[in-house]
Amino acid sequence: MHLRGHFLKALGLVLLISTLAAPASAQITDQLSAYTGVNAEGFLNPLAEAFGVNLNDAFYYSADIPRSGLKLSFEIVVMGFLFDDEDRTFQATTEGGFAPQQTVEAPTIVGSGEALTVNGNAMTSFAFPGGLGLNSFGLAAPQLRFGSIMGTEGLVRFFTMEAGDSEVGDLTLFGLGARHSISQYLPSPVSLSVGAMWQSFKVGDDFIDASAFTLGVQASKRFSLLEPFAGFSYDRFAMDVEFESKASGPTEKLAIEFDADNTARLTLGLALHFFIGHGYGSYSISGSNNFSFGVALGK
Repeated sequence: MHLRGHFLKALGLVLLISTLAAPASAQITDQLSAYTGVNAEGFLNPLAEAFGVNLNDAFYYSADIPRSGLKLSFEIVVMGFLFDDEDRTFQATTEGGFAPQQTVEAPTIVGSGEALTVNGNAMTSFAFPGGLGLNSFGLAAPQLRFGSIMGTEGLVRFFTMEAGDSEVGDLTLFGLGARHSISQYLPSPVSLSVGAMWQSFKVGDDFIDASAFTLGVQASKRFSLLEPFAGFSYDRFAMDVEFESKASGPTEKLAIEFDADNTARLTLGLALHFFIGHGYGSYSISGSNNFSFGVALGK
């Protein structure tokens, strides 16, 4: 009962973090309405970067995949990203025919919550909206790991939330992955595996549409209850955002397409095995570093 209670609390944390996404998304749409394409892309860029590195994380905690036998575990994973000072501002330019045109260091979506106002001709002013004042960004999700057939295991990551009356719409995360043991074919002092995972993340029908893909190799070595692990991967992430802009007067619908970002990633971690499951944590080094941890119940 004690372990079951901790598990239910952890599941509750996942739901709480995800529930907070709807009000935050509604605030983002309000702030975005002050911008058009170039400014909107700079405003959102730190969030797109955080989405990319987090989605491609927490895919594994061991390279040891049995050749056969039942393997089934339910997992809750949390992926976190810490923002740097350089993520908090961007070069923004006044819009909508404002004169004289001015370029300033304005807050990004993770920057200061205070708007920045500049003055122009004829006692006019232009306000660059503030951000959410974020120091970090996290994603939490449940996932199911299953196997093994000929040294192969599968993974499904899925979460959906109805946002109710929120204008931004429902939130959906769906991912499919698979890994295969390669140490079964050759003598090796450590367990080795290779794997790939694809994911789709959507908010509303059009607001955010993101996709992520990771392909890599993993290695681990178990010492009783502890198992250090490492991995090297090639990650890809792309995101499209549609929003309504009022920057030029009448409301118009605009779209931003963030170029697909390709990144190499080195992951180092440690897993703890106990009698009904596993706990693990890792730190990933890439163009933008991040961390993750999770708990798994089952084999």
